[in-house]
Amino acid sequence: MAITKQYLKSKPICKVTFSILAKEAEEVSVVGSFNEWNAQATPLKKLKNGTFKGIVNLDKDSSHEFKYLVDGTYVNDPAADAYAWNDFASADNGVVNV
Repeated sequence: MAITKQYLKSKPICKVTFSILAKEAEEVSVVGSFNEWNAQATPLKKLKNGTFKGIVNLDKDSSHEFKYLVDGTYVNDPAADAYAWNDFASADNGVVNV
């Protein structure tokens, strides 16, 4: 699992690439505060090596909670910038700071 960030010079935007190795998975998406936890909003594309990858444009100087949704199961990213407890889910969410 990995998160990479590319800051744009021309706009206050950061292109955040989310990726997760899930060779056996059929569907993976990234859900979070940036897409209102909508599983259909940000599906990730499966690469030949079994990694799912996708890019989300986020405003600079912001922080967002997120998780991966792998075939219906929520998974945290160990490469997250931080973790935040969520009372609703009774679990930690990953945090990405841009």
